[in-house]
Amino acid sequence: MPPDGPPPYTDDRGVPVSSARPGAEWSPGATRPRRRDRLWLHILLFLATIFTTSVVGAGAYQGWLTDFSRVPLPAGSSPADLWLGGLWYSFAALGILTAHELGHYFACRHYGVDASLPYYLPNPLPLELNLIGTFGAVIRIRQPIASKRMLFDIAVAGPIAGFLVAIPMLLLGMSWSKVTAMPSGPNLINLGEPFVFQLTAGWVFGSLGADQAINMHPVVFGAWLGLLATALNLVPVGQLDGGHISYAVFGRKSRSVSILAVATTLALGLLYSPTWFYWAGLFTIFLLVFGFRHPSTIDEREPLDGTRMWIAFSALVMFALCFTPTPISPTELVGQ
Repeated sequence: MPPDGPPPYTDDRGVPVSSARPGAEWSPGATRPRRRDRLWLHILLFLATIFTTSVVGAGAYQGWLTDFSRVPLPAGSSPADLWLGGLWYSFAALGILTAHELGHYFACRHYGVDASLPYYLPNPLPLELNLIGTFGAVIRIRQPIASKRMLFDIAVAGPIAGFLVAIPMLLLGMSWSKVTAMPSGPNLINLGEPFVFQLTAGWVFGSLGADQAINMHPVVFGAWLGLLATALNLVPVGQLDGGHISYAVFGRKSRSVSILAVATTLALGLLYSPTWFYWAGLFTIFLLVFGFRHPSTIDEREPLDGTRMWIAFSALVMFALCFTPTPISPTELVGQ
């Protein structure tokens, strides 16, 4: 790409379009310079997120080494050893989040859409309130997107890239995990198992007994986070990836899909896990802040082509594989 900015690009009718500034009227042939990223800020946030996730990962690594605190740590183990072991979780979790955001980023670059590098969001809260060590990662798209096909491609590229990295991570971590007796205690957290997680565990370990559990290697924990992030991003609400995909497929009818999605999360909170009430509230805020109607593109009435419709169906299958009705639940007995 030339250093003086992205070239004009075309809509689905072959008309070259771009925008002089975010929110401006679309005009044929208009271009805008690509803003420079503050590289130091992206690096600083990335390093901070490595630190916060490795602290969480150290606890997961200790649990893996000690079989849920039932055996002592290996002789000579130090806090530094645990922190280094926690980097396995950082490697998996941030690897999946990075792939997801770079999927969006390179799709934007492909279409000449101005977008930032990923901003990583560390979670600095105490461990009691910090299960995963990060609030995720985002990129900032700095201009409107001209067509539904471009919007669809940019939106779906992230979940696909993250999912393709999460599966090898899940297989690798599961091969390092081990079957153990079901732990018990008052402060355990039950991590819901997405369907693809269950398939992988069954393939590696076979059927487990009622009194057995998997002592997950930290890489599995990171893969689990990646699967959860993929599922949440594919919920068809507002400015989430799923909201963009829904708009590209259904047009203005996507507003009804968003309302149905929020109602479904409320039902999941009543039937399965109260953590869904948090997500229902967050999704509602998204809709109130950004509007129930997705910002329109210039080709709003033009349908997606057959290939993209199949990719949209594949995204729905991916959502089903990554989804769990009980993502995070306190329990007195893991697996109960």
